[in-house]
Amino acid sequence: MVEQYRTIYMGGSGEFTEKKSRFIGHAAHVESEEEALAFIEKIRKQHWDANHNCWAYVIGTGSQMARCSDDGEPGGTAGRPMLDVLTGQGVCNTAAVVTRYFGGTLLGTGGLVRAYTKGVQCALESSVLVEKYLARKLEIRVDYTELGKVQYLLAQENIKILDSVYEADVRLCAPVPVRQLMQLKEKLTDGTGGKICLNQLEQIYYGIVDGEMKIWSE
Repeated sequence: MVEQYRTIYMGGSGEFTEKKSRFIGHAAHVESEEEALAFIEKIRKQHWDANHNCWAYVIGTGSQMARCSDDGEPGGTAGRPMLDVLTGQGVCNTAAVVTRYFGGTLLGTGGLVRAYTKGVQCALESSVLVEKYLARKLEIRVDYTELGKVQYLLAQENIKILDSVYEADVRLCAPVPVRQLMQLKEKLTDGTGGKICLNQLEQIYYGIVDGEMKIWSE
């Protein structure tokens, strides 16, 4: 599994006019080819009267599957440029559709490439993107006397506390990026003189959206 990847948290759309042709870009998060095709079909039905609904999608955290279509535009002027935007911005599990209502003026090959590129860019700019990090939930049990040290060490490593329980001792739960896990455990153990209990829980992905931590299972 990849340690970090970028994807859409909330899809969006944006539009612009180029030489009287109306372009509308749409983007959405998808987890499979079936979901991507369903999104494309949804946009097609929504814009059934458009001249073109060109599309591209990237599936898999390593971009294992990538497909695109010019939907009647000259070959290589729509789908491929759209796909290049997705891969160039490093977004995974993402589908994009650019709808065109022809305005009567031909744009030429270069103009089409620029328009469909801009369509995807507008859609992504209107979407909420998130960086997801592969992590382990780490349960930390510590006495109240050592709590300040633990909180300081976590802050130093930019680790956010997900949950806190205050009983006879303090139990914290924090998602720790897998690449930091061993080093952090050593720091916590050394920093508290071994007066700490650490328990590795399930592996998850986490990300920060509008300052709030979001958790996804594998």
